[in-house]
Amino acid sequence: MDATKSARAPAATRHRPWYTVLYIQVLIAIAVGILIGHYFPKTGTALKPLGDGFISLIKMMIAPVIFCTVVHGIGSMRDLKKVGRVGVKTLFYFEAVSTLALGIGLLVGRVLQPGKGFDIDPTTLDADSVATYVNRAKEEGIVAHLLSIIPDTFIGAFARGDLLQILLVSILVGFAIARLGELGERINSVIEAMAKIFFGVIGIIVRAAPIGAFGAMAFTIGAFGLGSLVNLVALIATFYFTSLLFVLVVLGTIARLAGFSIFRFLAYIKDELLIVLGTSSSETVLPHMIQKMEHLGASKPVVGLVIPTGYSFNLDGTNIYMTLATLFLAQATNTPLTISQELGILVIAMITSKGASGVTGAGFVTLAATLQIVPDIPIQSLAILLGIDKFMSECRALTNLVGNGVATIVISRWEGELDADKLHETMAHPIRVGEEMEESEA
Repeated sequence: MDATKSARAPAATRHRPWYTVLYIQVLIAIAVGILIGHYFPKTGTALKPLGDGFISLIKMMIAPVIFCTVVHGIGSMRDLKKVGRVGVKTLFYFEAVSTLALGIGLLVGRVLQPGKGFDIDPTTLDADSVATYVNRAKEEGIVAHLLSIIPDTFIGAFARGDLLQILLVSILVGFAIARLGELGERINSVIEAMAKIFFGVIGIIVRAAPIGAFGAMAFTIGAFGLGSLVNLVALIATFYFTSLLFVLVVLGTIARLAGFSIFRFLAYIKDELLIVLGTSSSETVLPHMIQKMEHLGASKPVVGLVIPTGYSFNLDGTNIYMTLATLFLAQATNTPLTISQELGILVIAMITSKGASGVTGAGFVTLAATLQIVPDIPIQSLAILLGIDKFMSECRALTNLVGNGVATIVISRWEGELDADKLHETMAHPIRVGEEMEESEA
Protein backbone atom coordinates (compact mmCIF):
# COMPACT_ATOMS: atom_id res chain seq x y z
CA MET A 1 0.00 0.00 0.00
CA ASP A 2 2.80 2.43 1.00
CA ALA A 3 4.77 1.50 -2.10
CA THR A 4 1.77 2.25 -4.28
CA LYS A 5 1.32 5.67 -2.65
CA SER A 6 4.97 6.57 -3.08
CA ALA A 7 4.83 5.49 -6.73
CA ARG A 8 1.92 7.84 -7.28
CA ALA A 9 3.45 10.80 -5.49
CA PRO A 10 5.75 12.01 -8.31
CA ALA A 11 2.84 11.96 -10.78
CA ALA A 12 0.62 13.98 -8.45
CA THR A 13 3.31 16.55 -7.65
CA ARG A 14 5.03 16.81 -11.04
CA HIS A 15 5.47 20.34 -12.38
CA ARG A 16 2.81 21.53 -14.78
CA PRO A 17 2.82 24.70 -16.92
CA TRP A 18 1.09 27.47 -14.96
CA TYR A 19 -1.43 28.09 -17.74
CA THR A 20 -2.81 24.54 -17.43
CA VAL A 21 -3.76 24.95 -13.74
CA LEU A 22 -7.52 25.34 -13.43
CA TYR A 23 -7.63 27.97 -10.68
CA ILE A 24 -5.23 30.20 -12.66
CA GLN A 25 -7.39 29.77 -15.77
CA VAL A 26 -10.48 30.70 -13.76
CA LEU A 27 -8.73 33.75 -12.24
CA ILE A 28 -7.72 34.99 -15.69
CA ALA A 29 -11.24 34.33 -17.00
CA ILE A 30 -12.81 36.33 -14.13
CA ALA A 31 -10.41 39.24 -14.70
CA VAL A 32 -11.08 39.30 -18.46
CA GLY A 33 -14.83 38.99 -17.81
CA ILE A 34 -14.75 42.05 -15.51
CA LEU A 35 -12.87 44.08 -18.14
CA ILE A 36 -15.23 43.06 -20.95
CA GLY A 37 -18.31 43.76 -18.83
CA HIS A 38 -16.99 47.17 -17.74
CA TYR A 39 -15.70 48.51 -21.06
CA PHE A 40 -18.09 46.69 -23.40
CA PRO A 41 -21.31 46.23 -21.35
CA LYS A 42 -23.44 45.15 -24.31
CA THR A 43 -20.94 42.46 -25.22
CA GLY A 44 -20.69 41.39 -21.58
CA THR A 45 -24.46 41.06 -21.29
CA ALA A 46 -24.53 39.01 -24.48
CA LEU A 47 -22.05 36.52 -22.96
CA LYS A 48 -24.60 35.38 -20.36
CA PRO A 49 -25.28 32.03 -22.19
CA LEU A 50 -21.68 30.93 -21.49
CA GLY A 51 -22.22 31.09 -17.74
CA ASP A 52 -25.74 29.67 -17.96
CA GLY A 53 -24.54 26.81 -20.13
CA PHE A 54 -21.79 25.78 -17.72
CA ILE A 55 -24.15 25.90 -14.72
CA SER A 56 -26.70 23.81 -16.66
CA LEU A 57 -24.04 21.21 -17.51
CA ILE A 58 -23.12 20.84 -13.84
CA LYS A 59 -26.75 20.80 -12.65
CA MET A 60 -27.41 18.06 -15.21
CA MET A 61 -25.09 15.80 -13.19
CA ILE A 62 -26.09 16.79 -9.64
CA ALA A 63 -29.10 14.45 -9.33
CA PRO A 64 -27.29 11.23 -10.38
CA VAL A 65 -24.18 12.10 -8.36
CA ILE A 66 -26.16 12.77 -5.15
CA PHE A 67 -28.30 9.67 -5.70
CA CYS A 68 -25.28 7.37 -6.15
CA THR A 69 -23.30 8.96 -3.31
CA VAL A 70 -26.09 8.88 -0.73
CA VAL A 71 -27.41 5.44 -1.73
CA HIS A 72 -23.93 3.91 -1.69
CA GLY A 73 -23.09 5.57 1.64
CA ILE A 74 -26.23 4.33 3.43
CA GLY A 75 -26.23 1.00 1.63
CA SER A 76 -22.68 0.35 2.84
CA MET A 77 -23.70 0.75 6.49
CA ARG A 78 -24.60 -2.56 7.99
CA ASP A 79 -25.72 -0.81 11.19
CA LEU A 80 -28.72 1.32 10.20
CA LYS A 81 -28.78 2.93 13.64
CA LYS A 82 -25.54 4.58 12.60
CA VAL A 83 -27.34 6.42 9.80
CA GLY A 84 -29.74 7.91 12.31
CA ARG A 85 -26.90 8.81 14.66
CA VAL A 86 -24.97 10.59 11.89
CA GLY A 87 -28.17 12.34 10.80
CA VAL A 88 -28.90 13.65 14.31
CA LYS A 89 -25.31 14.87 14.76
CA THR A 90 -25.42 16.54 11.35
CA LEU A 91 -28.67 18.40 12.04
CA PHE A 92 -27.47 19.43 15.51
CA TYR A 93 -24.24 20.83 14.06
CA PHE A 94 -26.09 22.62 11.24
CA GLU A 95 -28.56 24.24 13.63
CA ALA A 96 -25.85 25.37 16.07
CA VAL A 97 -23.57 26.90 13.42
CA SER A 98 -26.47 28.40 11.44
CA THR A 99 -27.74 30.13 14.59
CA LEU A 100 -24.23 31.51 15.19
CA ALA A 101 -24.20 32.87 11.61
CA LEU A 102 -27.60 34.53 12.10
CA GLY A 103 -26.47 36.00 15.40
CA ILE A 104 -23.24 37.40 13.96
CA GLY A 105 -25.16 39.05 11.09
CA LEU A 106 -27.51 40.62 13.62
CA LEU A 107 -24.67 41.76 15.90
CA VAL A 108 -22.57 43.33 13.12
CA GLY A 109 -25.67 45.02 11.69
CA ARG A 110 -26.37 46.62 15.09
CA VAL A 111 -22.77 47.72 15.67
CA LEU A 112 -21.79 49.01 12.21
CA GLN A 113 -25.30 50.16 11.10
CA PRO A 114 -24.58 50.12 7.33
CA GLY A 115 -28.07 51.48 6.52
CA LYS A 116 -27.86 54.54 8.76
CA GLY A 117 -28.20 57.85 6.93
CA PHE A 118 -29.98 56.57 3.81
CA ASP A 119 -33.31 58.12 4.94
CA ILE A 120 -35.26 56.34 2.18
CA ASP A 121 -39.01 56.85 1.87
CA PRO A 122 -40.47 53.36 1.11
CA THR A 123 -43.35 54.92 -0.87
CA THR A 124 -40.89 56.19 -3.48
CA LEU A 125 -39.57 52.68 -4.22
CA ASP A 126 -40.72 50.53 -7.12
CA ALA A 127 -42.69 47.67 -5.53
CA ASP A 128 -43.19 45.99 -8.94
CA SER A 129 -39.45 45.34 -9.26
CA VAL A 130 -39.56 42.90 -6.33
CA ALA A 131 -43.04 41.50 -6.98
CA THR A 132 -41.64 38.26 -8.45
CA TYR A 133 -39.57 37.52 -5.33
CA VAL A 134 -42.42 38.44 -2.98
CA ASN A 135 -44.83 36.15 -4.86
CA ARG A 136 -42.33 33.29 -4.71
CA ALA A 137 -41.91 33.87 -0.99
CA LYS A 138 -45.70 33.71 -0.49
CA GLU A 139 -45.93 30.46 -2.45
CA GLU A 140 -43.08 28.92 -0.44
CA GLY A 141 -44.72 28.94 3.01
CA ILE A 142 -43.42 26.58 5.70
CA VAL A 143 -46.14 23.92 5.24
CA ALA A 144 -45.97 24.13 1.45
CA HIS A 145 -42.20 23.88 1.62
CA LEU A 146 -42.32 20.73 3.75
CA LEU A 147 -44.86 19.08 1.43
CA SER A 148 -42.80 20.02 -1.62
CA ILE A 149 -39.99 17.76 -0.34
CA ILE A 150 -42.13 14.79 -1.44
CA PRO A 151 -41.91 14.40 -5.24
CA ASP A 152 -44.97 13.64 -7.37
CA THR A 153 -43.22 10.54 -8.72
CA PHE A 154 -39.91 8.77 -8.16
CA ILE A 155 -38.57 10.04 -11.49
CA GLY A 156 -40.11 13.47 -10.85
CA ALA A 157 -37.46 14.24 -8.23
CA PHE A 158 -34.72 13.81 -10.83
CA ALA A 159 -36.66 15.66 -13.52
CA ARG A 160 -37.13 18.74 -11.30
CA GLY A 161 -33.62 18.61 -9.88
CA ASP A 162 -34.87 19.56 -6.41
CA LEU A 163 -32.06 18.78 -3.93
CA LEU A 164 -34.35 17.90 -1.03
CA GLN A 165 -36.53 15.61 -3.16
CA ILE A 166 -33.47 13.83 -4.55
CA LEU A 167 -32.09 13.48 -1.03
CA LEU A 168 -35.36 11.98 0.26
CA VAL A 169 -35.53 9.43 -2.56
CA SER A 170 -31.84 8.56 -2.16
CA ILE A 171 -32.15 7.99 1.61
CA LEU A 172 -35.16 5.69 1.13
CA VAL A 173 -33.40 3.68 -1.58
CA GLY A 174 -30.23 3.48 0.54
CA PHE A 175 -32.18 2.08 3.51
CA ALA A 176 -33.91 -0.44 1.25
CA ILE A 177 -30.60 -1.67 -0.19
CA ALA A 178 -29.03 -1.92 3.30
CA ARG A 179 -31.80 -4.35 4.30
CA LEU A 180 -31.32 -6.67 1.30
CA GLY A 181 -28.24 -8.43 2.63
CA GLU A 182 -26.06 -10.09 -0.01
CA LEU A 183 -28.27 -8.90 -2.87
CA GLY A 184 -27.99 -5.35 -1.52
CA GLU A 185 -24.19 -5.59 -1.55
CA ARG A 186 -24.24 -6.58 -5.24
CA ILE A 187 -26.62 -3.73 -6.07
CA ASN A 188 -24.43 -1.34 -4.10
CA SER A 189 -21.36 -2.30 -6.10
CA VAL A 190 -23.27 -1.41 -9.28
CA ILE A 191 -24.25 1.94 -7.73
CA GLU A 192 -20.59 2.58 -6.91
CA ALA A 193 -19.56 1.81 -10.50
CA MET A 194 -22.23 4.19 -11.79
CA ALA A 195 -20.90 6.92 -9.47
CA LYS A 196 -17.44 6.56 -11.03
CA ILE A 197 -18.98 7.12 -14.47
CA PHE A 198 -20.81 10.26 -13.32
CA PHE A 199 -17.72 11.64 -11.60
CA GLY A 200 -15.80 11.01 -14.81
CA VAL A 201 -18.32 13.15 -16.69
CA ILE A 202 -17.96 15.86 -14.02
CA GLY A 203 -14.19 15.76 -14.54
CA ILE A 204 -14.74 16.53 -18.23
CA ILE A 205 -17.31 19.28 -17.64
CA VAL A 206 -15.28 21.09 -14.97
CA ARG A 207 -12.59 21.82 -17.56
CA ALA A 208 -15.04 24.32 -19.04
CA ALA A 209 -15.18 26.24 -15.75
CA PRO A 210 -13.04 29.17 -17.04
CA ILE A 211 -15.47 29.69 -19.94
CA GLY A 212 -18.44 29.61 -17.58
CA ALA A 213 -16.79 31.99 -15.10
CA PHE A 214 -15.84 34.37 -17.92
CA GLY A 215 -19.40 34.51 -19.30
CA ALA A 216 -21.05 34.84 -15.88
CA MET A 217 -18.71 37.61 -14.68
CA ALA A 218 -18.89 39.54 -17.96
CA PHE A 219 -22.71 39.45 -17.75
CA THR A 220 -22.79 40.54 -14.09
CA ILE A 221 -20.57 43.57 -14.66
CA GLY A 222 -22.14 44.37 -18.05
CA ALA A 223 -25.71 44.17 -16.76
CA PHE A 224 -25.31 45.81 -13.36
CA GLY A 225 -22.09 47.77 -13.76
CA LEU A 226 -19.43 48.56 -11.21
CA GLY A 227 -21.27 51.83 -10.65
CA SER A 228 -24.17 49.98 -9.02
CA LEU A 229 -21.83 49.16 -6.14
CA VAL A 230 -21.01 52.75 -5.22
CA ASN A 231 -24.21 53.77 -3.45
CA LEU A 232 -24.43 50.57 -1.44
CA VAL A 233 -20.72 49.95 -0.92
CA ALA A 234 -21.15 50.18 2.88
CA LEU A 235 -23.54 47.23 2.92
CA ILE A 236 -21.45 45.16 0.50
CA ALA A 237 -18.25 45.83 2.47
CA THR A 238 -20.01 45.03 5.76
CA PHE A 239 -21.39 41.76 4.39
CA TYR A 240 -18.04 40.62 2.98
CA PHE A 241 -16.29 41.63 6.20
CA THR A 242 -18.84 39.75 8.32
CA SER A 243 -18.58 36.63 6.16
CA LEU A 244 -14.78 36.72 6.31
CA LEU A 245 -14.97 37.18 10.08
CA PHE A 246 -17.30 34.20 10.35
CA VAL A 247 -15.05 31.98 8.23
CA LEU A 248 -11.80 32.89 9.97
CA VAL A 249 -13.05 33.15 13.56
CA VAL A 250 -16.06 30.83 13.90
CA LEU A 251 -15.22 28.20 11.28
CA GLY A 252 -11.51 28.68 12.00
CA THR A 253 -12.06 27.87 15.69
CA ILE A 254 -14.20 24.84 14.81
CA ALA A 255 -11.52 23.67 12.38
CA ARG A 256 -8.78 24.11 14.99
CA LEU A 257 -10.76 22.07 17.51
CA ALA A 258 -11.18 19.39 14.84
CA GLY A 259 -7.43 19.31 14.28
CA PHE A 260 -6.85 21.21 11.03
CA SER A 261 -6.13 24.72 9.79
CA ILE A 262 -8.89 26.74 8.10
CA PHE A 263 -6.24 28.42 5.92
CA ARG A 264 -4.95 25.10 4.61
CA PHE A 265 -8.51 23.99 4.01
CA LEU A 266 -9.23 27.13 1.99
CA ALA A 267 -6.09 26.49 -0.04
CA TYR A 268 -7.22 22.91 -0.63
CA ILE A 269 -10.57 23.99 -2.12
CA LYS A 270 -9.27 27.10 -3.95
CA ASP A 271 -10.33 25.69 -7.34
CA GLU A 272 -13.90 25.30 -6.14
CA LEU A 273 -13.92 28.72 -4.47
CA LEU A 274 -12.87 30.43 -7.70
CA ILE A 275 -15.48 28.57 -9.74
CA VAL A 276 -18.14 29.64 -7.24
CA LEU A 277 -16.82 33.22 -7.35
CA GLY A 278 -17.19 33.26 -11.11
CA THR A 279 -20.62 31.61 -11.30
CA SER A 280 -22.20 32.90 -8.03
CA SER A 281 -23.56 29.41 -7.36
CA SER A 282 -22.20 26.81 -4.94
CA GLU A 283 -24.12 24.09 -6.82
CA THR A 284 -21.55 24.27 -9.63
CA VAL A 285 -19.02 22.48 -7.41
CA LEU A 286 -21.30 20.18 -5.39
CA PRO A 287 -20.26 16.93 -7.13
CA HIS A 288 -16.59 17.84 -6.99
CA MET A 289 -16.78 18.78 -3.29
CA ILE A 290 -18.09 15.29 -2.55
CA GLN A 291 -15.07 13.81 -4.28
CA LYS A 292 -12.61 16.21 -2.63
CA MET A 293 -13.95 15.57 0.88
CA GLU A 294 -13.58 11.82 0.38
CA HIS A 295 -10.03 12.32 -0.88
CA LEU A 296 -9.33 14.42 2.23
CA GLY A 297 -9.98 11.44 4.51
CA ALA A 298 -13.67 11.82 5.39
CA SER A 299 -15.66 8.57 5.16
CA LYS A 300 -17.94 8.06 2.14
CA PRO A 301 -21.12 7.49 4.20
CA VAL A 302 -20.63 10.73 6.13
CA VAL A 303 -19.75 12.73 3.00
CA GLY A 304 -22.80 11.27 1.25
CA LEU A 305 -25.10 12.52 4.01
CA VAL A 306 -23.49 15.80 5.06
CA ILE A 307 -22.64 17.54 1.77
CA PRO A 308 -26.05 17.18 0.02
CA THR A 309 -27.97 17.91 3.24
CA GLY A 310 -25.79 20.94 3.94
CA TYR A 311 -26.78 22.51 0.64
CA SER A 312 -30.27 22.98 2.09
CA PHE A 313 -29.76 23.14 5.85
CA ASN A 314 -26.29 24.62 6.42
CA LEU A 315 -26.24 27.91 4.53
CA ASP A 316 -24.03 30.08 6.73
CA GLY A 317 -23.55 32.82 4.14
CA THR A 318 -27.28 33.05 3.47
CA ASN A 319 -27.98 33.24 7.22
CA ILE A 320 -25.53 36.12 7.72
CA TYR A 321 -27.03 37.93 4.73
CA MET A 322 -30.61 37.55 5.97
CA THR A 323 -30.17 39.14 9.40
CA LEU A 324 -27.66 41.76 8.20
CA ALA A 325 -29.79 42.77 5.20
CA THR A 326 -32.96 42.89 7.31
CA LEU A 327 -31.33 45.31 9.77
CA PHE A 328 -29.90 47.32 6.86
CA LEU A 329 -33.37 47.77 5.34
CA ALA A 330 -34.81 48.78 8.71
CA GLN A 331 -32.03 51.36 9.19
CA ALA A 332 -32.26 52.64 5.59
CA THR A 333 -36.03 53.23 5.89
CA ASN A 334 -35.77 54.61 9.45
CA THR A 335 -37.85 51.72 10.83
CA PRO A 336 -37.10 51.44 14.58
CA LEU A 337 -36.70 47.92 15.94
CA THR A 338 -36.60 46.89 19.58
CA ILE A 339 -34.27 44.20 20.92
CA SER A 340 -37.20 41.78 21.16
CA GLN A 341 -38.14 42.47 17.51
CA GLU A 342 -34.56 41.83 16.41
CA LEU A 343 -34.47 38.55 18.32
CA GLY A 344 -37.81 37.72 16.70
CA ILE A 345 -36.21 38.30 13.28
CA LEU A 346 -33.45 35.86 14.26
CA VAL A 347 -35.99 33.17 15.20
CA ILE A 348 -38.00 33.73 12.00
CA ALA A 349 -34.82 33.62 9.90
CA MET A 350 -33.88 30.28 11.52
CA ILE A 351 -37.06 28.86 9.95
CA THR A 352 -37.16 30.66 6.58
CA SER A 353 -33.48 29.97 5.85
CA LYS A 354 -33.97 26.20 5.90
CA GLY A 355 -34.33 24.71 2.46
CA ALA A 356 -32.83 27.61 0.51
CA SER A 357 -30.58 25.93 -2.03
CA GLY A 358 -27.26 27.20 -3.34
CA VAL A 359 -28.89 28.51 -6.52
CA THR A 360 -28.31 32.17 -7.38
CA GLY A 361 -31.10 34.37 -6.02
CA ALA A 362 -32.39 31.88 -3.43
CA GLY A 363 -31.09 34.10 -0.62
CA PHE A 364 -33.12 37.01 -1.97
CA VAL A 365 -36.30 34.89 -1.93
CA THR A 366 -35.71 33.78 1.67
CA LEU A 367 -35.12 37.42 2.63
CA ALA A 368 -38.47 38.29 1.04
CA ALA A 369 -40.08 35.46 3.01
CA THR A 370 -38.60 36.86 6.24
CA LEU A 371 -39.90 40.37 5.54
CA GLN A 372 -43.33 38.88 4.81
CA ILE A 373 -43.46 37.71 8.43
CA VAL A 374 -41.91 40.92 9.81
CA PRO A 375 -44.54 43.56 8.87
CA ASP A 376 -42.63 46.42 10.54
CA ILE A 377 -40.14 46.63 7.65
CA PRO A 378 -41.72 47.70 4.31
CA ILE A 379 -41.56 44.83 1.81
CA GLN A 380 -40.94 47.25 -1.06
CA SER A 381 -37.63 48.19 0.56
CA LEU A 382 -36.23 45.04 -1.05
CA ALA A 383 -35.91 47.14 -4.23
CA ILE A 384 -32.90 48.84 -2.61
CA LEU A 385 -30.96 45.56 -2.74
CA LEU A 386 -32.08 44.37 -6.16
CA GLY A 387 -29.20 45.96 -8.09
CA ILE A 388 -26.46 44.52 -5.87
CA ASP A 389 -27.89 41.09 -5.04
CA LYS A 390 -25.75 39.45 -7.72
CA PHE A 391 -22.60 40.73 -5.99
CA MET A 392 -23.93 39.62 -2.60
CA SER A 393 -24.80 36.20 -4.02
CA GLU A 394 -21.14 35.46 -4.68
CA CYS A 395 -20.20 35.97 -1.03
CA ARG A 396 -23.19 33.94 0.18
CA ALA A 397 -22.21 31.02 -2.05
CA LEU A 398 -18.53 31.13 -1.03
CA THR A 399 -19.37 31.15 2.70
CA ASN A 400 -21.91 28.35 2.26
CA LEU A 401 -19.31 26.23 0.47
CA VAL A 402 -16.64 26.63 3.15
CA GLY A 403 -19.18 25.93 5.91
CA ASN A 404 -20.28 22.66 4.35
CA GLY A 405 -16.71 21.50 3.82
CA VAL A 406 -15.79 22.16 7.45
CA ALA A 407 -18.98 20.45 8.63
CA THR A 408 -18.09 17.29 6.68
CA ILE A 409 -14.67 16.98 8.32
CA VAL A 410 -16.00 17.75 11.82
CA ILE A 411 -18.83 15.18 11.66
CA SER A 412 -16.47 12.56 10.21
CA ARG A 413 -14.21 13.15 13.20
CA TRP A 414 -17.16 12.87 15.61
CA GLU A 415 -17.94 9.50 14.09
CA GLY A 416 -14.32 8.37 14.38
CA GLU A 417 -14.20 7.95 10.60
CA LEU A 418 -11.68 10.63 9.69
CA ASP A 419 -8.26 9.56 8.49
CA ALA A 420 -6.23 12.27 10.27
CA ASP A 421 -2.94 11.29 8.60
CA LYS A 422 -4.52 11.48 5.16
CA LEU A 423 -6.17 14.79 6.09
CA HIS A 424 -2.89 16.48 6.97
CA GLU A 425 -0.94 14.89 4.13
CA THR A 426 -3.51 15.92 1.54
CA MET A 427 -3.75 19.49 2.88
CA ALA A 428 0.04 19.76 2.87
CA HIS A 429 0.27 18.47 -0.71
CA PRO A 430 -3.09 19.19 -2.35
CA ILE A 431 -3.78 17.69 -5.76
CA ARG A 432 -5.43 19.61 -8.55
CA VAL A 433 -8.78 19.20 -10.21
CA GLY A 434 -8.86 16.11 -12.38
CA GLU A 435 -6.03 14.33 -10.56
CA GLU A 436 -8.48 12.67 -8.16
CA MET A 437 -9.87 10.63 -11.02
CA GLU A 438 -6.40 9.66 -12.20
CA GLU A 439 -5.44 8.52 -8.70
CA SER A 440 -8.63 6.53 -8.15
CA GLU A 441 -8.09 4.76 -11.47
CA ALA A 442 -4.43 3.93 -10.72
